[in-house]
Amino acid sequence: MEILNYIFFGIIAIYTFFIGRLALGFKKVASFESLELSPKTRFSIVVPFRNEAENLPDLLHSFSQLDYPRSLFEVVFVNDASQDNSVEIIEKFPALSFPFQIIDNERNSNSPKKDAISTAINHIKNDWIITTDADCFVSQAWLKILDNYIQNYSPEMIVGAVSYFADESFLQQFQQLDLMSLQGATIGSFGIQKPFMCNGANFAYTKKLFQEINGFEGNNGIASGDDVFLLQKANAKYPEKVHYLKSDANIVLTKPLEDFKSLFFQRVRWASKTTSYKSSFGKTLAVTVFAGNLAIVISFFLTLFSIFSFWNWYLLFAVKIFADFFILYQTGKFLKPKSVKFFLISNLFYPFFSVSVAVFSFFGKYEWKGRRF
Repeated sequence: MEILNYIFFGIIAIYTFFIGRLALGFKKVASFESLELSPKTRFSIVVPFRNEAENLPDLLHSFSQLDYPRSLFEVVFVNDASQDNSVEIIEKFPALSFPFQIIDNERNSNSPKKDAISTAINHIKNDWIITTDADCFVSQAWLKILDNYIQNYSPEMIVGAVSYFADESFLQQFQQLDLMSLQGATIGSFGIQKPFMCNGANFAYTKKLFQEINGFEGNNGIASGDDVFLLQKANAKYPEKVHYLKSDANIVLTKPLEDFKSLFFQRVRWASKTTSYKSSFGKTLAVTVFAGNLAIVISFFLTLFSIFSFWNWYLLFAVKIFADFFILYQTGKFLKPKSVKFFLISNLFYPFFSVSVAVFSFFGKYEWKGRRF
């Protein structure tokens, strides 16, 4: 019993240290507001899609509302073997007053999305590339705030925030809290100058930088990671050129998944790339988070057999949830979700969900967009 106390509380202490460090890092990343500069930057927005007929109208509508000169941006839609009427929806959507192309994905690797972006690189007309997803919705000032930031700081890679349109159901609220934790860790890692994570739904970089770091070369065999691997390569070579844009005008909204099976496989897809991280801090944090969640899970089951004290488990959980709240509170103030519900039960369920995802990512295959990986 005594040795278990030392082990479990030691793990949670290390977990709390890392999460606390990220929470302090979050505060160090300054917010950015529009400087009202005249638009100068030319953007090429890349949107890979596969069977997204249901989601594309919202994305297209948000593009049509962008407060940015139409001559300064284009959209490149990359069709990844869609079997629905996605292409027709784009072609016939009213009010698309900006230049756009629809091209077919050229598959050369195990990663459809990396292939889509690499295919688009050969067709884009502008130096700044922005990737987003077909199930997203961008703000009216999305390009304007990016342009102002670029003019002011001259970066070559910019990471932005992603949040959910979440209703009040447990499934969607759970996803929202999960994504908030990832966004908080992302921002916090920039604050301590150890960025290792980003989201491809709101990711911008120059074509020049992409070519200088040889794009996705070295991780084409991994189905996901079109965002984090590129970030880690860029940060390893040009850390001063990689920035986080903390602005509510730059937040991209996306839709939660509609069932737990899809959510589980999505998170498995995300977790599967962790072992290939080039960032030592990213790997250490991933192991620490896994160990913290595993400690909660194992100690809980041990309480059922009276091997571990329930009150000690309760204390472990309380310390962990306090550490998580510290960063989730800050992230919530920034992302401003419509509502936050089921906080306690979500945090109770999360360790079991997270451990299951991590274990499955090592041994199992997953389904995504009708394909198995």
